[in-house]
Amino acid sequence: MTAHPELGFYVLPGAPKSPRDLIDEVREGEALGLGATFISERYNIKEAATLGGAVGAVSNELRIITAATNHNTRHPLVTASHATTMHFLTGGRYTLGLGRGIAMMQDAYGIPRITTAQMEDFAGLMRRLWKGEMIFGHDGPAGSWPVLRLDESFDEDIPLAITAFGENTLALGGRAFDDVILHTFFTDETLERCVRTVKQAAEQAGRDPDSVRVWSCFATIGDHLPEPLRLKKTVGRLSSYLQGYGDLMVETNGWDPAVLAAWRADPLIATFPGAIDQVATTEQLEHIATLIPDEWLAPAASGSPEQCAAAVRGQLALGADGVILHGATPAELTPIVEAYAAG
Repeated sequence: MTAHPELGFYVLPGAPKSPRDLIDEVREGEALGLGATFISERYNIKEAATLGGAVGAVSNELRIITAATNHNTRHPLVTASHATTMHFLTGGRYTLGLGRGIAMMQDAYGIPRITTAQMEDFAGLMRRLWKGEMIFGHDGPAGSWPVLRLDESFDEDIPLAITAFGENTLALGGRAFDDVILHTFFTDETLERCVRTVKQAAEQAGRDPDSVRVWSCFATIGDHLPEPLRLKKTVGRLSSYLQGYGDLMVETNGWDPAVLAAWRADPLIATFPGAIDQVATTEQLEHIATLIPDEWLAPAASGSPEQCAAAVRGQLALGADGVILHGATPAELTPIVEAYAAG
């Protein structure tokens, strides 16, 4: 039995040099008693289906959740087959997690932007296919296909997860998904509002609100880590989010947009070549830290292992059903999880 089913971690956090790193991470995470591992997809060495199979092969108890892949980068039969393969491979430990994606990146790569209606339509298709249904002439927001079919003998209940930011996606998670994964650096007020939105939507859809798990994605960066690494995992990571969708972060948390404008206008930021958390030097991160208010970095677990553990418990007290200890490997999380277990 997993000791801490309410705690999870991401495999291959940051910019790993090799996907093989996940083998030790998964084994260490399971040994710590963590309940779930999350897989983020990147267009480099972090393709989600491959990583999921590797995680399934080297674990025995961990839930495995993609957080997230996009529904429109694979044919629905490929995605549905991936999920059923993982489901049977892992003895029912797999959850297919979908997300909206980053509009700026989708535009650059020629990938259509994803709508709420598309994700809801796609979720319905997956559930029908996993129940062995043959679908004729589907024509909906997710697309049009003459025939969709996996195996008529299937009668599987495979959980679906969604990464959510805005109100529409949160509500969709409540009415049509099993897990809702929030974003990092959400304030306490934002977390409470998101949980409330998800649970109310579930209830309005005639579902048991407790059946929909809401995960806080909580930056967990203890003082036992070297300062340059902490800067990368906090200032660097938040800065990369601000690069990609800063307006959404500011609006969601009720932060001051003038601060974001000043951050963007800084000469280093305005000309920075790439993702800040991946390529910025320590000296550059120290400068960028002067541009970000402490309150923007405050929604995180920091300090001693005991202080970090208390902060994690605080997320549960605010209404989260689970907490993803984000931005650190199980080895880096070990003293924090031990402090959490000690109460």
